[in-house]
Amino acid sequence: MYAPKDLANADYISLNINDTAAFARGSPQSLWRQWYQLSRFQRNIIYFVVITVCLVVFYLVPSDSKGSVSNSTETSHPKQHDAPKWEKLIEELVVENADQGGGAGGGEVIEEPEFQPEVNQVDDDQIGPPQRKPIAMTFTGPSNQRQKAVVDAFLHSWKGYKRFAWGHDNLKPISASYQEWFGLGLTIVDALDTMYIMGLNSEFAEARAWVEESLTFGVSRDVNLFEVTIRVLGGLLSTYHLSGDKIFLDKAFDLGDRLMPAFSTKSGVPYSDVNLGTRTAHSPKWGPDSSTSEVTTIQLEFRDLSRVSGQSKFEEAAAKVSEHVHQLKKFDGLVPIFINANTGAFRELSTISFGARGDSYYEYLLKQWLQTGKTIDYLRDDYNTAIWGTQKHLVKYTAANKYMFLAELVGSNKDVKPKMDHLVCFLGGTLALGAHNGLQSDHMKLAEELVRTCYQTYAVQPTFLAPEISYFNIQKPLEGDANQLDMYVKANDAHNLLRPEFLETLFYMWYLTGNKTYQDWGWEIFQAFEKYTKVEHGYTSIGNVRSTQNTRPRDMMESFWLSETLKYLYLLFDDTRQLIDLKKWIFNSEGHPLPIYDS
Repeated sequence: MYAPKDLANADYISLNINDTAAFARGSPQSLWRQWYQLSRFQRNIIYFVVITVCLVVFYLVPSDSKGSVSNSTETSHPKQHDAPKWEKLIEELVVENADQGGGAGGGEVIEEPEFQPEVNQVDDDQIGPPQRKPIAMTFTGPSNQRQKAVVDAFLHSWKGYKRFAWGHDNLKPISASYQEWFGLGLTIVDALDTMYIMGLNSEFAEARAWVEESLTFGVSRDVNLFEVTIRVLGGLLSTYHLSGDKIFLDKAFDLGDRLMPAFSTKSGVPYSDVNLGTRTAHSPKWGPDSSTSEVTTIQLEFRDLSRVSGQSKFEEAAAKVSEHVHQLKKFDGLVPIFINANTGAFRELSTISFGARGDSYYEYLLKQWLQTGKTIDYLRDDYNTAIWGTQKHLVKYTAANKYMFLAELVGSNKDVKPKMDHLVCFLGGTLALGAHNGLQSDHMKLAEELVRTCYQTYAVQPTFLAPEISYFNIQKPLEGDANQLDMYVKANDAHNLLRPEFLETLFYMWYLTGNKTYQDWGWEIFQAFEKYTKVEHGYTSIGNVRSTQNTRPRDMMESFWLSETLKYLYLLFDDTRQLIDLKKWIFNSEGHPLPIYDS
């Protein structure tokens, strides 16, 4: 966070001239005599006071009386407001003297918070000229019936959102109302690049107008660094690259600058929560630790912001986190799911999982390596080591039909828990992407096995929709028990939030292999969404995938339904496999494509 300077260690010089009146009444000779009787140090103090008074007078003179000064250099970013003049004066009147003893006396100077140089060694130096303005890409809309059906689903969702939740974060499609999380119009910003890719020009234009006129970040409200980075910053940057419209870059720069206080920790590991209005940051309210996946899943976005703006501070701050985590001790490349922002250390004995709070750490190791033109070797090496550790410790098989899944390790003894979140299903696509880019070929076999299991988490349910969490039977079935299930679902885990992870993987598998089976599986899932989650004003998450008669709708349409789920379905049904060139683009954790750089 923007931490105030350590004022307790600052030294202050107090000047007290007791007989100024008598001094003023003396003759010119006596004045000069008294002046030269002063020590050189005392005369220097008086010089300092006179100069300071002149500075005060200068700063307090209205700016229009100082003449007009033209600024011939314009930046490509929003103008940053200058600090009030009285704050600048306070900074200049504080004299720090590290060579002299003594405290600050009875006075205390309160400054505007700022970065601690010893903690955050980033500045506003240019890393080179900003990238040239991208050339707008052209998309012509759906080319087959499956794509058209997905676009219709988007438009149905958009219609309900526009009518009942416009400008708010999420639509509640059953109660025809909205849910507010950060107050940033998440659904609009998250859906921008989906609309652009689908060729929905009219809807995109009205969303762009809202961004330009209504999207601001100055309200004093805490937001989650990770969620706002992947959804809002990622959405703005992606749309800028696709459309070439500078308004999205301007908004992204403003937001990125307001997120920077999160990195002002002693370790460099960012705090989880940031107040965009006050530019302060802190640990989550529920405890002192941050999620490992959250602090390591912001690097694609901050690096891209540096590349398009020319400002190095964003990339340096985010890359420092990856470098720090790289140095930490791991369990055969696997990481605990909690890390402390103050100490920079993992929480001892916390769970190891590819599910919630761990998942995208591994995803961004590979994707950062690809984003930087395969030039940062430690990212590739950490990813390879993690997959090796996964094969060694986490890969398990069900007893009946030998479905492969990734277990969790819990406690000091690293006990195996045969549980897998739906979130883990992202990994199949990541493994395939790595193998396609020259990493170990056995990663592709691992991907295929995981994809098969994830498909079964959908297929075994009456609704053909996967639960949030599945448990797996790894014990040998009892003699004569031919009906033992491979997987089962607990009542509290039976909900479906319209999540995209498996559809994301199917998109990669289709794009990289051309196997139409993956398209067919995605179509089955889309039809299930249509049948069990579609309501009058949109689509809703449901509480129970185990019953077609009692799905228990939850009245919530998350922004990732538009940002990821429908986007990946649309791309999955792209028969050309060329709408998005995976040699030129990398998708962030919220489904926003960002360009791949040479270095």
